[in-house]
Amino acid sequence: MTHEEEEEMKHDMSKLRYQVQQISLSQKVTKSKINGFIYRMEAKIDGIEEKFKGNMEDLKKYREGLFEGWTKLLQERLPNDEKLVEETHDENKRNVNHDFIEYNVGLKTHHIPMDFLS
Repeated sequence: MTHEEEEEMKHDMSKLRYQVQQISLSQKVTKSKINGFIYRMEAKIDGIEEKFKGNMEDLKKYREGLFEGWTKLLQERLPNDEKLVEETHDENKRNVNHDFIEYNVGLKTHHIPMDFLS
C-alpha cells in the first residue's frame, strides 16, 4: 500500500469514527428526550389519577346526600309502615271480594235446557 493510499484510508477511518460519534450523540439526545417525555407523561397521569380519585370521593358524597334527601322525602310523604301495610291489605281484600262477586253474579247454569229449544 502506498503512502497516499494509507493516508486516504486513515482519513476515511477518521470520517467514519466522527460519523459513529455523531450517531451515538444523536441517540443519547433522543434517548434523553424520550426519557423526559416519559417522565412528564407519568407526572400528568399521576395528576389525572389524583384528580379522578378526588372526583370519585366528591361523587360518593353527593350520592350519599341524594340518598339521604330521598329517604327524608319519602319518610315525609309516605304514611308509616303499619298504615301502608293495612291499606294494602284492605285494598287486596276489596279486590278479592269484588272479583268473587263478579264471578258469582249472573246465570248459575251454564247449559241451556232442551225443552226451551223446542
